[in-house]
Amino acid sequence: MLSKEFIKMNLSGKTKDEILQEMVEILDKGGALNDKEEYLKVVREREATSSTGLEEGIAIPHGKTKAVKKATIAFGKSKNGVDFNSLDGENSRFFFMIAAPEGTTDAHIEMLSKITNKLLNDEFKERLEKAETAEDIITLFNEENKKDNSKVEKKEGLVIAVTACPVGIAHTYMAADSLINKATELGVDIKVETNGSVGVKNELTAEDIKKATGVIVAADKTIDMDRFAGKRVIQVPVKEAIRIPQELIEKTLRGEGEIYQASNSKVTKDFSKKEKTGLYKHLMNGVSNMLPLVVCGGVLIALSIALSGIKVGAGADVTNPFLKAMMDLGATAFGLMIPVLSGYIAMSIADRPGLAPGLVGGALANSAGAGFLGGMVAGFAAGYIAKWVKNWNVPDGLRPIMPIFVIPLVSTGLVGVLMFFISSPISGFMNSLTNILKGMEAGSIFLALILGLMISFDMGGPINKVAFLFGSAMITQGVPEVMGPIAVAICIPPIGMGLATMIGPKNFEVTEREAGKAAFAMGLIGITEGAIPFAAADPLRVIPSIMTGSAIGAVIAAIGKVTDHAPHGGPIVLPVVDNKLMFILAIVVGSLIAAIMVNILKKMKK
Repeated sequence: MLSKEFIKMNLSGKTKDEILQEMVEILDKGGALNDKEEYLKVVREREATSSTGLEEGIAIPHGKTKAVKKATIAFGKSKNGVDFNSLDGENSRFFFMIAAPEGTTDAHIEMLSKITNKLLNDEFKERLEKAETAEDIITLFNEENKKDNSKVEKKEGLVIAVTACPVGIAHTYMAADSLINKATELGVDIKVETNGSVGVKNELTAEDIKKATGVIVAADKTIDMDRFAGKRVIQVPVKEAIRIPQELIEKTLRGEGEIYQASNSKVTKDFSKKEKTGLYKHLMNGVSNMLPLVVCGGVLIALSIALSGIKVGAGADVTNPFLKAMMDLGATAFGLMIPVLSGYIAMSIADRPGLAPGLVGGALANSAGAGFLGGMVAGFAAGYIAKWVKNWNVPDGLRPIMPIFVIPLVSTGLVGVLMFFISSPISGFMNSLTNILKGMEAGSIFLALILGLMISFDMGGPINKVAFLFGSAMITQGVPEVMGPIAVAICIPPIGMGLATMIGPKNFEVTEREAGKAAFAMGLIGITEGAIPFAAADPLRVIPSIMTGSAIGAVIAAIGKVTDHAPHGGPIVLPVVDNKLMFILAIVVGSLIAAIMVNILKKMKK
């Protein structure tokens, strides 16, 4: 599938799209395509879903279509590299373009697997770097194939594994190939199930699980774990399977790992480290499932407001029936955001039994105005409550109805009680904050500072709402000076996070970099919630950064005597703002501070 006519060692493209066109041209000239324009369209659509730029300068664009005559691989090398929106933010220099004909069963995925298998080898990557001719590339792959075919004395014991990354494209298959590659080298029988973007492949059977010496679960998202009950399981992030496959395999053969769902199991010495990793994994499961709702809802609301405009004293003036329907649709998506965050956090902790109490807890947090922080609390509470109920020792007669009746009923009831006790203090706290704000002097720098901090703390939660409603009320009393700093603070979190992903892409996951574009657009329309996915994924670094940026922006607005005559924020209210230059300056400065600060904190974390 890889021959000299499909290799070009000096790609001239300067952009991602130019490289794609150049690689497609190589395939077409070599006779691999029926219709190069159709194939290029399929590849571009694939890239629009998520970039195929991996790490360390490697990119593997691919497409499966009837426009391909035969399964083919083209290789290209760029001297300086191009920005391919790669996983590590580095320029891509080595390109493997996979062309798969329609009708073959996931041929492109199989080829992707074989290529990533080679790229895991440091010696192979070093030789790929030094290769100067097409002959060098062919020789390199032929020698690797000979190594693959060498015989190794088998060791006793079957190791089974599952690999899964949040995106399901690169690391899922790289981890699987890393384990298979090392097991072959060690002479160990292994079967690896991949939970990727194309679904579950090489699925583990009940017989595989029964025969297995142990299980390796290298996953950063929720997978079906109940099937491993009673087996010794080693759970690690997916990157560990790429980094230390031999260590994981040898630990499994030695019988290390904890028996899954065993009662009264002893806590290991490194429990605190494992628990921290687990909490992050649960949180990211909620964030990744919430993200489409944030983007979808935010963009729909932003478009409806942008096309309708802002009215003095009334805020967003959406009267057109079509735009009103668009706004309602976006609001519906936003309304599901917190329940989905909560539900999938709980599901990650307790598997499917945690979903129902998590969704209900998130809905209660939403109705109580507890915001995303309340949703996170509800999700973790629902998950651990459901997990506790799931581990009850019950008579055999009750076991069949536990997952569909007992666990959701008891868990949802307990979560409901918890949220009832939380909602009352939240309401009282909001009233107290409102009274405190009323006692401050309108237009003061200190008031602007407090309002900026409040607006950005929970992005639509109770504290944010108190500040916003206070500013809105002051407009009706003829004091629009209060709303000026608030209008600035409202848009800084999403704009700041959007800028942060552009300034320091290496500090953010691929999905976060994509969400950054939507967040920036939402900020322009004054939708603070665009920053929620970033705050939920990394609250200790994101929240202080956006609070600092919003507070400074609000203070600059107060110093500049910025006033806003509409109960809304962001650049979209510019027509109804006094002292427009200071308004824009405050937004720019605050957003840059938030973006720079969060990148510094993330680098310190790394």
